[in-house]
Amino acid sequence: MTDIRTVWDGQAALGEGPVWDASRDCLWFVDIKRQHVYRLTEGQPAERWDAPAQIGWVLPAADGTLLAGLQTGVARFDPASGRFDHLHDPEPDFPGNRLNDATVGPDGTVWFGTMDDGESHLSGRVHRFDGGVVTTTDIPAVCITNGPGIAPDGRTLYHVDTIGGIIHAVPIAADGSTGTPRDFARIDPAHGNPDGVSVDAAGNVWVGLWGGFCARRYAPDGTLSLEVALPAANITKVALGGPDLMTAYATSASIGLTDEARAAQPQAGNVFAFRVDVPGQRQVFARLA
Repeated sequence: MTDIRTVWDGQAALGEGPVWDASRDCLWFVDIKRQHVYRLTEGQPAERWDAPAQIGWVLPAADGTLLAGLQTGVARFDPASGRFDHLHDPEPDFPGNRLNDATVGPDGTVWFGTMDDGESHLSGRVHRFDGGVVTTTDIPAVCITNGPGIAPDGRTLYHVDTIGGIIHAVPIAADGSTGTPRDFARIDPAHGNPDGVSVDAAGNVWVGLWGGFCARRYAPDGTLSLEVALPAANITKVALGGPDLMTAYATSASIGLTDEARAAQPQAGNVFAFRVDVPGQRQVFARLA
C-alpha cells in the first residue's frame, strides 16, 4: 500500500469530492475554486465540464445524471448536455456559505455539509437530501464541515469539524434524525487538519489530512490503523474504487501554497492512487425523488 501512482496531473486549485462510479467504471471529482467537474477513466484523457458556481461534489444517480453541490445549492447535473438544473437552496439566509462535501447512505439518502466560504463564521451545517426533500440536522454548526461519511449499516454518520481537528461519530435513527455527536478521533494540528472522510466495507474511516502530506485510516473503534504518505501537503479526500473497490483515489489541492512550497510539491493538486487491503462499500445511487 505504499506504491503511489499519479492518475491525474492537472494540478487542481482545490481538488475534492472523489467518488467511484461503478456503473461507468470511472472516478468523478471536482476542482471547487475553478468550478470544474472531472470524469477520470484510467487509461483515457480526463473529461471536464464547467459548473455555474463553486462546486463541492457530484454523486451519481440511477438515471445517468448526477446530484451536484454548488455554492448556490443542490442541483441536478446532466453530463450528456453539461446542464445544471437548480433543485434546492438549503441556506438562503447564508449567502456566504457554500456546499462542501457529501456522501450517499445505504438507502440512497444524500448527506451533505456546508461551510463559510470565508472560513471565519460558524455557519456550516449538515443537511439530509431524502428523495428531493432537504432537512437540516441537529448537528451543531461549525465553520468548515467535511465528510460526512456513513457506516455500512447506515446507523453512524462521521462528521468532520476541520478547524477543530475532530471527526465526530453521530448516531442515525431509523427515521433519519441524528443523535448526539461523540468524538471519534482527534487530530493533532501539528499533523494536519482532517478534511474529507469516506468509510470502507468494514467500517474503517479514511480521512485526508490538509497540511499533513498523508491519508489516514481509523478502525471502527477510532484507533489509527494506517497512514499513507502522499506527495502533496493538502490531501482533501480518499475514495475507494476500481473493479474490486480496492484502489484508493486521493484528491489534493495547490491553493494557498507559497512559491517555495509549490516548487517543493510539484504534484500538489493532482489525484493519486494506491492499493488497499479492505474494499470500499458497493455503489448506492443518490435518490433524486
